[in-house]
Amino acid sequence: MLRRLAADPRWSVVLAVSQPDRPKGRDLALQPTPVKRAALEAGIPVDQPAKARDPGFLERLRALSPDLVVVAAYGQLLPQALLDIPRRGCVNVHTSLLPAYRGAAPIQWALADGLPGTGVTLMLMDAGLDTGPILATATTPIRDEDTGQSLHDRLADLGADLLVRSLPDLLAGRVPPRPQPAEGVSLARKITKEDGRIAWDRPAVETWRRLRAFTPWPGAFCHAESGGRTLLVKIHEAVPCEGSGRPGERLEAGRGRLVVACGTGALDLRTLQPEGGRRMDAAAFLAGHPVVRFT
Repeated sequence: MLRRLAADPRWSVVLAVSQPDRPKGRDLALQPTPVKRAALEAGIPVDQPAKARDPGFLERLRALSPDLVVVAAYGQLLPQALLDIPRRGCVNVHTSLLPAYRGAAPIQWALADGLPGTGVTLMLMDAGLDTGPILATATTPIRDEDTGQSLHDRLADLGADLLVRSLPDLLAGRVPPRPQPAEGVSLARKITKEDGRIAWDRPAVETWRRLRAFTPWPGAFCHAESGGRTLLVKIHEAVPCEGSGRPGERLEAGRGRLVVACGTGALDLRTLQPEGGRRMDAAAFLAGHPVVRFT
C-alpha cells in the first residue's frame, strides 16, 4: 500500500509511521519493519514512536500539517489528539466489511467462521475500536483454497486499489461519511498460540476452516500417539471427508492415507510435520510414525 501511494505523482507522502524495530533471529538483532523498509526504499522519512500518544511524535506530526493520515494494521488505538491533526482526518483501511469483525484479526476470524466472502472498508477514524463512519467498501469471495496468508494478500491489494481510487475525492472532501449500522457488530479478537490447537471433537469442516485461517500463524497442531510415545505434530494441509469414529481416532482409509475422525465427519491429513522434522506427505509420515490416535 505504501509503495502504491509513494509511486503516484498526484500526492506526496511526507512521512511513514511504523512500529519500532524488533529483535529477531538467533542473534536477536534489531530488524526493520516491512513498512520501514518500503519507506526507506522510496526515500520517505520514517518515525517509529513506541506509543502513538507520545507528545514528541505528536508535535513532529503537527509540524508537517498533513492533509490526510492513512492507517493500515498499525496495532494501536490512535488518541484524539492525533486524529485531530490532519485536515481531512485519519482514514483506516480495515480488512472486513464493518461493522462486522472489528478488532485485531478480522481476516482470520472471517475465514474460521466460514463466511462466503469478506472485504475492506475505508473508515474515517474516531477514538473507538473500528467504530468510525464508513467512506467506501470493496468485496471479495472467500475460496476453499484460501488461507489466512492468501486472503491477507488479496485484501491488501484490494485495499490499496480502493484507497488509491478514493483518495482524490477524499482529499477534496467529496466523500460523505456514513455511520456504521447498529446491527451486525462483531469483534475479531487477537489470535493466540492456543487457537492453533486442534480439538478433534469439533466438526471436521470447522477444524478445516480454522487450519486454513491460522496459516501461517499460529498454525494447526496436535499430538499423535505413535510407537508408545507422544509426538507434537503440525498439520499444514487437510481436507474434510466422510468418516466416523471416536474423535482423534485414525480411520482405515487406504494405503498411505491418514484420515482422522472428528466430532462430525473426518479430516484427510495431507501434509504433516513432526516436531523437529520436515514437512512430509501422509505416506512418508506414516512410514516413520505409525499413528494410533491424535489428541
